Amino acid sequence: MKNLFILFLLILVSCKSESKSENGIDHTVSEMWNNFTKSNPEFKNEEMPEAWYFHNNKADANRLAELTLNGKKTATTTGLYNWYKEASADLTKIGTKHIVTDFDGKAKAIIEITKVDTIPFNQMSKAYAEMDMGTNIEPLKKWKKAHWDFFSSVMEENGEKPTEDMLIVLESFETVWTKK
Repeated sequence: MKNLFILFLLILVSCKSESKSENGIDHTVSEMWNNFTKSNPEFKNEEMPEAWYFHNNKADANRLAELTLNGKKTATTTGLYNWYKEASADLTKIGTKHIVTDFDGKAKAIIEITKVDTIPFNQMSKAYAEMDMGTNIEPLKKWKKAHWDFFSSVMEENGEKPTEDMLIVLESFETVWTKK
């Protein structure tokens, strides 16, 4: 009986439809991009943008994707300016598109970068924090705590410590397409 159950489980798992493509990206990502370019033919020759989710855990990634969908999240903090310099990476260009997914990689929205700023951590404004956090309830306090904790943990791994004047990279965006 135990072997029969294992065989049934293996058959069930092998019959499960796979939602990932050969390159490991969920099929909803390419579907969303295809739908977007069909409705916006001026972008049909553009390469499909990068797809990613906000944050590093399921609850926050899904919450932030939802805030993007409903227009409450219109900005993000992408990292420390020094990380870009160390990687010899350019800052994101205005007009760049990204596909925002949930934590499981399912496409939720296409965003377009409208502004890129580099500022010291201690000069974060309440207005920008509200756009990044998607809330008007103590946005600056929540932003500072969340980002200080994040930068502290990442920098600690490299033997560094955050400072109030460390430069951070901020991106404002517009949601240009959502899951239909």
